[in-house]
Amino acid sequence: MVKLIILDRDGVINQDSDTYIKTADEWRPIPGSIDAIVRLFRSGYKVVVATNQSGIGRGFFSYDALEEMHLKLKNLLLSSNVTLSGIFFCPHTPEDECGCRKPASGLLDQITEELNIDLTGVHIVGDSLRDLQAGLKYNCSPILVRTGKGNNTEIQLKKEQNLILKQTRIFDNLACVADYLCDG
Repeated sequence: MVKLIILDRDGVINQDSDTYIKTADEWRPIPGSIDAIVRLFRSGYKVVVATNQSGIGRGFFSYDALEEMHLKLKNLLLSSNVTLSGIFFCPHTPEDECGCRKPASGLLDQITEELNIDLTGVHIVGDSLRDLQAGLKYNCSPILVRTGKGNNTEIQLKKEQNLILKQTRIFDNLACVADYLCDG
């Protein structure tokens, strides 16, 4: 069986910003996140990124700027001989009502098609409710990290007594997720 993990980007791998991450210079990894991806990869996981990037649709940055951010991530991983199995992104705004913006399942549809894999039980890691909701549509195993918007998401889910919380493992950050999956 192929081990796969799906990671959200902003707030999970890199620092998030309410004003969007618009350039490669603004794209800064969360401490420990790159090492966590390296450990997951070396433990046999295929690592995929699935990320909403509405800053493109809003005109805050271009496709080229997004590619530069992703190249920065890939180069940080390449220095440890690690490659991602894919980066899937939605450039649309919520108003576009597309099928690929999480919580819609379009990005995960693309992952299943491109990698020819069943996502049942696959770990999906995010810092927002929409990340978890997208994964549940495919019977993924949701993981919430407290980085990025994760603390607020956890508080919101507890306040609403949201049933998703019962299905979700919660960790402080991606490094703790790697500790759990690689050493647990």
